[in-house]
Amino acid sequence: MNQIKGISRGLSWLTAVGMTGLMAACGGGGQSSILGAGSLAPVLLVPPPVIVVPPPVTVVPPPVTVVPPTVTVVSPTPGATGVATNTKRITAGFSKAMDSATLNATSFTLVCPLSAGVSGGAVSYLASTRVATLTVPAAFPVDTCTATVTTAAKDSTGVALASNYAWQFSTSGVADTTPPTVAPVSPLNGATNVATNSPVKALFNETMDPLTITTSTFTLSSAAGLVAGTVALGPLNKNATFKPNANLTANTLYTATITTASTDLAGNALVANEVWTFTTAATVAPTAGIDLNTATPFGTFGGTAGMTNTGTLTVVNGDIGTIATGSSMVTGFHENAPGNDIYTETPANIGTVTGTIYTCTNSTTGANSAGPSAPECAIATQARLDAQTAYLELVAMPVVGASPAPGGNLASLTLLPGVYKSAAGSFMIQGGDLTLDAQGDANAIWVFQMATTLSVGGPGAAAPQSIILTNGALAKNVFWQVGSFATINAAGGGTMVGTIIAQSGAAFSTAGNVNVVTLNGRALSLGASVTLVDTVINVPAP
Repeated sequence: MNQIKGISRGLSWLTAVGMTGLMAACGGGGQSSILGAGSLAPVLLVPPPVIVVPPPVTVVPPPVTVVPPTVTVVSPTPGATGVATNTKRITAGFSKAMDSATLNATSFTLVCPLSAGVSGGAVSYLASTRVATLTVPAAFPVDTCTATVTTAAKDSTGVALASNYAWQFSTSGVADTTPPTVAPVSPLNGATNVATNSPVKALFNETMDPLTITTSTFTLSSAAGLVAGTVALGPLNKNATFKPNANLTANTLYTATITTASTDLAGNALVANEVWTFTTAATVAPTAGIDLNTATPFGTFGGTAGMTNTGTLTVVNGDIGTIATGSSMVTGFHENAPGNDIYTETPANIGTVTGTIYTCTNSTTGANSAGPSAPECAIATQARLDAQTAYLELVAMPVVGASPAPGGNLASLTLLPGVYKSAAGSFMIQGGDLTLDAQGDANAIWVFQMATTLSVGGPGAAAPQSIILTNGALAKNVFWQVGSFATINAAGGGTMVGTIIAQSGAAFSTAGNVNVVTLNGRALSLGASVTLVDTVINVPAP
């Protein structure tokens, strides 16, 4: 019993202590009514730590953009008329590499309502050119036929065409018996100093049967034997390229041959083997264009002598510049922004510059009217140095083709990519336009080297001439290295293409002409001035 009482007294005491603590926590002070002593220290209640759990991060991958293949080029062309009755091939080129197993008589079809016999032809696919070929099993009737590539055709990753591609053409009932021809070729027949990394190219005058342009029908050889390589026919089936597996041997005579086993789409063969020769140099050709560096954005540059515009139709879509000093070295131009510099314009002489005019002289009105801008003069100075560097690089490029015409007249020619030097010292385009054919190669480069002048237009001053870019040729990849002066369409009109870098200036049209001259490129002079008369210059994108 005494043990139980002891335990009870202990519990009572603990209860009293607990009550005292509670009163203290509630703010009670003074003497404790329970223990008769001072209050105990307050009991601090520490809340448990708050644990913040961040929400899970959900990573949403960007959507995968699936681009379906498309049909880019076909033969016969959509809407063609007079298609020969003996046409043996129908072709379709694609934007992407295709799965050859999906290109067959089900996915590539031909229907002529008046003849079931032309349907169901065998289909083949050339991966090198992304071209599918349907072999027509019978002669065409006089009819309107429909060729279709269906959504059963898939690219190499399994993505199908977004929709069927169908096109129509009309047949004539007349057979094609005209054999194809080859012109031009590159390197040219008899060319010397040909770069050892040069491909060998040929342009046919009509669409060829892609199944007949192979390493068996297009060969390259030397005294050491046949050269190993690959042959590809461009998407338009007119441009054949033999690409050696390795660089050719320096200082060696080579013979290129296209045999009579090469036929057009109607089965007509070359009348005779096409054979040409060339001799290699000890150098390789550049695989990239000239880097203009800080001169890239300039549509025209007036060297050390300035720039002049006459007329109100001149527009330079880019910058212009000169390092000429002194007053009136730039006349007839203004920057196309409110408050920007104007250089000696009159109501009859207004030239719009969409970019900036960089000079070492003062403007008539605007920010530089009080004096030249040192930063802008520095930019102009560097641009001229970069243009001069580019000029010297053009001069040093090894020639891939001989002078393409006696006297250097390029009129009415079609030239494949290459470096051409005028044996006469000058180039001209008089009596016809010049065509530059890239053969489907967007990186194709043309360089024209001349010791003296470049003259475009004529004969005489009346006839403007133009340069035509075909099969993917780009203005940014055409260069004219002019030893002295360039005259472009003195009577106005016409379209010039490429970057002209001249030692002694350039002139576009002449005063009094109203037809606008277009330059898709640049006119950069290292020395004398550049003169524009109602000229539109479009600086190519880099």
